[in-house]
Amino acid sequence: MNTKDLIHLGVPEGDAMKLAHAHMRRLFAQGCDRAAVEDDILRIVADPSSFFADAVRAPLARVLYRPAFTPRAELAPWRQWGDDLEADAVKQMANACALPVAVAGALMPDAHPGYGLPIGGVLATENAVIPYAVGVDIACRMKLTVYDRKANIIPGQRDRLANILESETRFGIGAEFKERRDHDVMDEDWTVSPVTKHLRDKAWKQLGTSGSGNHFVEFGAFTVTDDSLGFPPGEYLALLSHSGSRGTGAQVCDVYSKRAMARRSNLPKELKHLAWLTLDEEDGQEYWHAMNLMGRYAAANHELIHKHIAKKVGAKVLLDIENHHNFAWKETHVVNGEKKELIVHRKGATPAGEGVLGIIPGSMATPGFLVRGRGEPASLNSASHGAGRVMSRKKALESFTWSGTKKLLKERGVDLLSSGLDEVPGVYKDIHTVMAAQTDLVEVIGRFDPKLVKMAPAGEKAED
Repeated sequence: MNTKDLIHLGVPEGDAMKLAHAHMRRLFAQGCDRAAVEDDILRIVADPSSFFADAVRAPLARVLYRPAFTPRAELAPWRQWGDDLEADAVKQMANACALPVAVAGALMPDAHPGYGLPIGGVLATENAVIPYAVGVDIACRMKLTVYDRKANIIPGQRDRLANILESETRFGIGAEFKERRDHDVMDEDWTVSPVTKHLRDKAWKQLGTSGSGNHFVEFGAFTVTDDSLGFPPGEYLALLSHSGSRGTGAQVCDVYSKRAMARRSNLPKELKHLAWLTLDEEDGQEYWHAMNLMGRYAAANHELIHKHIAKKVGAKVLLDIENHHNFAWKETHVVNGEKKELIVHRKGATPAGEGVLGIIPGSMATPGFLVRGRGEPASLNSASHGAGRVMSRKKALESFTWSGTKKLLKERGVDLLSSGLDEVPGVYKDIHTVMAAQTDLVEVIGRFDPKLVKMAPAGEKAED
């Protein structure tokens, strides 16, 4: 078989042809005859997306795939990290790269399907922002505080630390503190959009709270093996939190995603959640300013949680690190040899520019990692934002029991104060596998092992 034969089978020239030749040689080497090879390639050409989860055929399938809506001759270039990603997540990434405003993309090793852009998807656009490529929980973020206390105090102070978590955090839909907490973010201009203006009071009521879904606040042991962070190697008491912009952020997403979909009503059904707003439009400017306000509001939530807990712990803070995901940034990247300002959406992805510190958590019974970005251009300076789910919440409730979960937590030395069964460790990928797939994106410089975990109680609707 030669190039002419492959063209006859529907393989276009270029990268697809190179991959088809390699796949053909592989099949012949395995002892397949010509008929079997032709049949294999024909099946990939006929339905590329059905092979996205096939590690052997996926590279060729991804190059051949074109969504129903293809306003451009070629998809914007994108690269995938990790081999065992769900086919639907890969398909969503390819769909996003078919948009006329798309410039480049990347798919992280924790990826799984979402609305429009997959969770773990990174998409760079030109002069356009996509509300659902930012996500519902705008500016969801991680924050790590390391104290000048050794981690070995945790078992002896278990009850005291648990009481601190119970008194200084609030979880669940509509959660708020009886007495409002104060922060300068509430003095900012909340009239940047009608949504934020209308919901300012609600946002203030929820200031310093954590919500539901995969959001958590947990004490744990932070291990550092060198002095690059400014304090001696060892195991320290640390606090890790994960949450976002609460109900106000969700409403910003809802309103402006609907406006974007109304503007891009010609998009096919499978792409409607990728509807965009240009930054030349009033709605685009409103959303951009509201999104950035939600970023500062989410940061304020974490700042208050960590401030109040540090005061109760009575310890000196050695290190404070935090990072957004579910956000869009104006960044300069090189495109076809030319520097351009782009809008980089990271939906469930961590900024990982060269030297930038970030936090990538595992689950309630597996470690998280403090990382330093390597600034990989092909990933648009990004890395995963966690381990990534392997099943839906409904499937989790059908698959796990509390008895089995409690046994595992006990083995790992973890005390769970509250959580739903849909957040147990088994619903997540192996964090070590995820980290191994992105060694070119980040360098690990510290490890956090959860010991005392609080999440929203069972039965709460997820808002992550």
